[in-house]
Amino acid sequence: MSAKKQLKLGAFMRPVSIHTGAWRYPGAFADANFNFAHLKRFITKLEAGKFDAFFMADHLAVLNMPVNALKRSHTVTSFEPFTLLSALAAVTEHIGLMATASTTYDEPYHIARRFASLDHISGGRAGWNIVTTANPDAALNFGLDEEIDHDERYARAREFYDVVTGLWDSFADDAFVRDVESGIYFDPERMHVLAHKGKYLSVRGPLNIARPIQGWPVIVQAGASEAGRQLAAETAELVFAAGGNLEASRAFYADVKGRMAKIGRDPDGMKILPGALVVVGDTDDEAKAKRAHLDSLVHYDSGIASLNGMLGYDVSGFDPDGPLPEIPPTNASQSARDRIVSAARRDNLTIRQLASRAGSFSGTAFVGTPASIADEMQRWLESEACDGFNVMFPFLPEGLDDFVDKVIPELQARGLFRREYEGATLRENLGLPRPANRFFDAAARVAAE
Repeated sequence: MSAKKQLKLGAFMRPVSIHTGAWRYPGAFADANFNFAHLKRFITKLEAGKFDAFFMADHLAVLNMPVNALKRSHTVTSFEPFTLLSALAAVTEHIGLMATASTTYDEPYHIARRFASLDHISGGRAGWNIVTTANPDAALNFGLDEEIDHDERYARAREFYDVVTGLWDSFADDAFVRDVESGIYFDPERMHVLAHKGKYLSVRGPLNIARPIQGWPVIVQAGASEAGRQLAAETAELVFAAGGNLEASRAFYADVKGRMAKIGRDPDGMKILPGALVVVGDTDDEAKAKRAHLDSLVHYDSGIASLNGMLGYDVSGFDPDGPLPEIPPTNASQSARDRIVSAARRDNLTIRQLASRAGSFSGTAFVGTPASIADEMQRWLESEACDGFNVMFPFLPEGLDDFVDKVIPELQARGLFRREYEGATLRENLGLPRPANRFFDAAARVAAE
């Protein structure tokens, strides 16, 4: 009999809570997003709970929002991901370390080098979240007057992925012989010069770092647009999905894994983890009261700024108590915009109501007791809506401690989550194979031919 399918769990930790009101919650660490001692405490707690990965989103600008909203945001100052994750690697042994890195405003050689370094420093626990960066303010920080077109960003990202993974394959696993007697440190025959020249990128290589411990760091992707889904199907090994209701998540799961099968990739080689805000109470009423109090801490200035960011269109000049106007096409995240517009039309919501949702987190949320939360997670897993969740904590440290101390034991008792890590690397714990080196592995060369 095959083993029971188990959940994979990531922890969304930059910002430490996606909820705008998190830093104001009673007992919360107001500076949790920018305090290394707190972050070290959080990751060691997550590792004690056997989480698969600590995931850091990233922004390349002080967020594109008005100052009246910005002054209320705990995301205005955050650590640079690689610096922080390298430090956290030294205080952990098993939990994965995933970081966002942009294919639009960085260069492939930089990205390949940083992730290869992190993978070696951590003993094989790095993961790269490929993003194309939809943020007009970020463009201004990198010498551009406006952001690059959505489809153009994704086309560059696809080529970028090929270059980065090619750079990771610069050396065979056995290239570094370090023969003291002969004085030969590495075998030049086991080094490959990439010499890539494409539409968007020109990179000679090779990378000046040995092949990562995992072969490649785990490839993560989070786009939900048509272009994002196709990029995920072609490249991703883990997808942080936007969430939504159960049926929408089942449709997304079937669509992306179906695309994988059509291009010859094994659908089991990808784990899909919707983002889920989890609020734990000893009773359902207590959990609901926590969520209601948390939502009450979001100021309208913050909510309307979050809504504008999701829409890629400024609606602050319209009547807050009127309906959402027609939203023209923009270069913002299409999936986020579509979710907001659909909710507005379906539920007849005003701009004020939408702003409240946007500021307080409008995605998938499990609010209840440890048992009821485990029930929902099990239902999603068994309905093929997910392979696990990217857990978002409502406030810290209480929200994180509640999940690890109360929900994890409930999942373990049901056989839905591990009691010990399966291996030493992130790939081993996620159940993902180590990729072959395309230039030196015989099987990989045959497949390519």
